[in-house]
Amino acid sequence: MKDQMHQVTVNFSDGVSRSFDVEAGTSILDAAIESEIPLLYQCRSGSCSTCIAQLTEGEAHTRAGASSTLLASEYASGQRLLCLCQAQSNCSFDVPYGSEVGSSAAREVHAFIDSVDRIASNVMRLTLELAEGEWMEFRPGQFMQIQVPGFEVVRSYSPSSTTADVPKMEFLIRLLPGGAMSSYLQEKAAQDEVLTLSGPYGAFFLREESRRAPHIFVAGGTGLAPILSMIDSLRQGGGRKPPMLLSFGCLNPQALFSLENIELRQQWLPSLDVRICVDHDPEPGMHHGNPVSALREGDVTSPDTVAYLCGPQPMIDAATKRLIELGVNPANIFAEQFVASH
Repeated sequence: MKDQMHQVTVNFSDGVSRSFDVEAGTSILDAAIESEIPLLYQCRSGSCSTCIAQLTEGEAHTRAGASSTLLASEYASGQRLLCLCQAQSNCSFDVPYGSEVGSSAAREVHAFIDSVDRIASNVMRLTLELAEGEWMEFRPGQFMQIQVPGFEVVRSYSPSSTTADVPKMEFLIRLLPGGAMSSYLQEKAAQDEVLTLSGPYGAFFLREESRRAPHIFVAGGTGLAPILSMIDSLRQGGGRKPPMLLSFGCLNPQALFSLENIELRQQWLPSLDVRICVDHDPEPGMHHGNPVSALREGDVTSPDTVAYLCGPQPMIDAATKRLIELGVNPANIFAEQFVASH
């Protein structure tokens, strides 16, 4: 019946708008997928926040009884998870990415283990090579899900490499006591074993439209992985490189990793400024404190500055607050919470 249908419009950040019909009681995301609207999504159950959008017109409510990661204040300000959301009237949503971003659907691929190396007290580097004829497109910052052999679980990791490195892919993985992937990598993983990956997923990625603006990167622990991918993507792009600041930290010097890689990038990129931070026992040249405390007056020189944050939630919250104090537009701050999975 006509009165049970509502028209939903999605406005992408590149100025493209797409409209589609949604039946009452149907999730907006399901209807969007059916209509081939290029939205980002992953879990479809309200637990990952990938399909977040801002309600700008009309009424749309979260399905009764659904559990969501949104805070009450976020919901009150108009944010909605489209997988749990139902339209009560014709309505419009803004999404924080361009219409081309969601057009590359996730795919499943197989990859051989090339190498597994311990590179810090609690970090392993896993290098893979995709099986012949297989390919994986992703934006720097997005993540893959890797099936852990023998554990019947999947774990999510962002590549530290870029699409330009494919068929090779590199992941930096934090070791956790009793963790499924940690146990596999330390006890069973061997060269040429085959892993199954799916992806890409996630709305945390390098914004192409801001490529020329100054960039600030704040990384805690293995939150460095997607940041390295972003820095390399900026380096590989044509034209003048933007000013970049990387503030990277771990608990102590033994937990640090990829410092030689970072140094190499500084040689390639004169516009890259780096601060290495540790909470305890700093060595000469290191900042004593976390990556947020290393941010200082004068770091933000342009109203167009963009910031990418990846690490534990308290670090992201503190970095967001500090960057806004320093003059970064909140709309130009993008973050990915690092959640340790056992």
